Amino acid sequence: MSGAPMEVGLSAVIVAVTEERPRVLIVEAPDPADPEGAVADLLPDGLLDPQGDRTLELTLRGWVRARTGLELGYVEQLYTFGDRGRLAGAARSLSIAYLALVREEPVSSGNHRAQWRDVYTYMPWEDRRRTGSTLHERTLAPGLKAWIRAAPAGPLREGRAERVQVAFGGGETVWDGDRVLERYELLYAADLLKEAVRNRGGGDPTPTGRSMGADHRRILATALGRIRGKIRYRPVIFELLPPQFTLLHLQRTVEALAGVQLHKQNFRRLVERAGLVEGTGTREERTGGRPAELFRFRREVVRERRAPGVGLPGL
Repeated sequence: MSGAPMEVGLSAVIVAVTEERPRVLIVEAPDPADPEGAVADLLPDGLLDPQGDRTLELTLRGWVRARTGLELGYVEQLYTFGDRGRLAGAARSLSIAYLALVREEPVSSGNHRAQWRDVYTYMPWEDRRRTGSTLHERTLAPGLKAWIRAAPAGPLREGRAERVQVAFGGGETVWDGDRVLERYELLYAADLLKEAVRNRGGGDPTPTGRSMGADHRRILATALGRIRGKIRYRPVIFELLPPQFTLLHLQRTVEALAGVQLHKQNFRRLVERAGLVEGTGTREERTGGRPAELFRFRREVVRERRAPGVGLPGL
């Protein structure tokens, strides 16, 4: 059976947390979804050699090392993206995305202009630590309300209204941080993202974060949702921390990824009761104020408990 050739690639969502901001490694390169090849923000990616590449993960680690100088630690397969039309041209493209958690360090940009950027630059509506629902009320809500009203009265309009309420909260529905991809897909459907308008050849929508090339902002949304869910039942948060850290540093790192503020005393109580950390007997070196105690991750906890993650006791 003949047909268009299939390209298989690997994409890497490489995430760090620096100074209380979640950061993602991107490259500035020609957009594969743009027929004219305009430069766009992209996740590091590359094509798979079916004959020469032994395993997907080793291939991913190898070309990330070659292109950025980074040695990846924690890596897990995220999802496979293969919608028709995700790239320009006739070839059908399949991208197997991986999530990697690292501590930020300088990268070798080479010809790809690699750099770290704030995750919330691309999805500002996901950071509710200080702004709460302000961004949604001022920027997104008018566009979403117009999208709801554009549907014929009846089940379709009611369905849109319910979808918005579930995704963004409101009324008796509370904000669910894990619904990152649902919110992205909703904004895409409502033409409130540049990617949606670009793909159908229209004008610019209401500004809602920095766009990315191809479907890479969708891949990033998938990754952020995965991280938020996983930090509650796996100790992956410690992949982002130095060997020794304060409990405040741990809390701020969790808050950066979760996008919400946590109750300080309750958070520390949960972490200590779960046996996730242990004191080192030393204190951080700093000037002014009482130096805080330094802790380290108790690796034994992965053998002691089925779901050794951190809780998210909100304010």
